Parts: sequence; C-alpha cells; structure tokens
Amino acid sequence: MDKTTSGWFNGFLGVLIFSGSLPATRVAVMDFSPVFLTVTRAALAGLLGLALLTIFREKRPNRDDLVSLVVVALGVVVGFPLLTALALEHVTSAHSIVFIGLLPLATAIFGVLRGGERPRPAFWLFSCLGSALVAGFALSQGLSASPAGDALMLAAIIVCGLGYAEGAKLSRRLGGWQVICWALVISLPVMLALTFVTFPASLAGVGIPAWVGLAYVSLFSMLIGFVFWYRGLAQGGIAAVGQLQLLQPFFGLALAATLLHEQVSAAMLVVTLGVVMCVAGAKRFAK
Repeated sequence: MDKTTSGWFNGFLGVLIFSGSLPATRVAVMDFSPVFLTVTRAALAGLLGLALLTIFREKRPNRDDLVSLVVVALGVVVGFPLLTALALEHVTSAHSIVFIGLLPLATAIFGVLRGGERPRPAFWLFSCLGSALVAGFALSQGLSASPAGDALMLAAIIVCGLGYAEGAKLSRRLGGWQVICWALVISLPVMLALTFVTFPASLAGVGIPAWVGLAYVSLFSMLIGFVFWYRGLAQGGIAAVGQLQLLQPFFGLALAATLLHEQVSAAMLVVTLGVVMCVAGAKRFAK
C-alpha cells in the first residue's frame, strides 16, 4: 500500500471513529455538565497518553513545537469538545452532525495557511459546494430555532479545523499518535484540576448510557481516532484527506437514528448524500 492510499485508509478509520462522537456526547450531556464532560474526557485521555509516551520512551518535543502543540490542545482537546457539548444542550446530535460537513473546508483552509498546501482551483469548487449544501440546510431549518446552538457549532468547526491542520503538520515530524498524546499531556494538569472542581455533587442520577458516552469520547474520540486521523492527514495531505470528513455526517446520522432514536428528516439525508458526492471531485483535484 503506497503512502497516499495508506493516508486515505487511515483517514477513513479516523472519520469512522469520530462519527460516534456527537451521539456519544449528546447522551453524556444528559447527565453530565458540558464543562465536566469536556475536562474529564481530556483528563482520562491525557492519563492514557502519558502512559503510552512513558512506555515507549518517546523523546520530548522540541521547544519550537510547543506553540503548535498548545494550538492543537486548544483546538481539539478543549475547544471542539466544549463547544459541541454546549451546542448539544440546544440542538439534537442529528442536527449538529450536519455541521460537520463544514469541517473539510475549514481544515483545507488551515491546511493552506498552516501546512503550506496548494490545492488546485477545482478542489475549492467541490469543497465549497459541499459546505454550501450544509449551510443551506442550516438556514432552511431556521436559525432562530436555536441561534446559540448553531453559533456554537460553527465556532467548534473553526477551532477544530485549525487543530486538525496544526496537528497534521506536526505529525510529519513527531508521528500521529505522539502529537495527540503530547497535546493531551500538555493540557493534563489543568484538565485534572478542573475535573475535581466540576465533579458532580452526586452521581446517583447518572445513568449507564452517560457513562458509556463518557468512556467513548475519552478513549475513542479523544485518543484512538486521532492516531489514525493525524497519520492519514500527514500521509495523504491535509486538504485532500480532510475531505473524508464529508462522510462523517452520513455515519453520524445513522448512529443518531439507530442508537438515540432521533428523527432524521429527508432533507438531512439529501444534504448528507449531496456533500458525500463532493468527496470524489475534491479528491481528484486536491493536488
């Protein structure tokens, strides 16, 4: 398997894992506060990351890498989880998942700004078309229904795109799993402290689904998914492989309907299928 093919394969596995993040978060915030969920998932993943770095005796990053690692931490360890958890107090996971269709465009833009990539003009046409479909769907649903939820999701997309691109750039030197582990370790002291500060007064009302959701976002969404995702972005290109995120709404909607029994409208399916069709065009003209 050549490097490009391996990148797309690893990227696909990462997207598949990430697809369960919003449904799992939606379940978890029913019993946990968004802030507690955000800091606890980061703390648990950070402890696992620290263990991995210690076991494999990984060298510490260079001083020049610290700023980039902080950007990764702020984007994907804190920013995206917190903003989506807050958004899911206002909107359903099915509605929020459609906004993930904007992530490929955000990742590609930051891939150009931070990763030095230069996709062909036709790439931007397909990427913008997919994003326009998503934005059109949000507008058709009426932003007045939950302007706070939609604004939080848009903010989450921006910080996540930056964190993806910055992490992918670092992965070329440090390795995919090393980047997310170091980002988690950097944020670990603060996340551990905030976990104790925000710990619920009682766990009596926390159901099993909420615990399962917390476990999923801590282990898979916060750590394992990034092992494949950063490796895929580094191997196949940030802008190109980033277009695989257009598949995430399709997988996420299926999970939301199957596990959470949320209603998935015909409009959601049409938009999702439309943005998925943009992947082939964007992939072709990514380089």
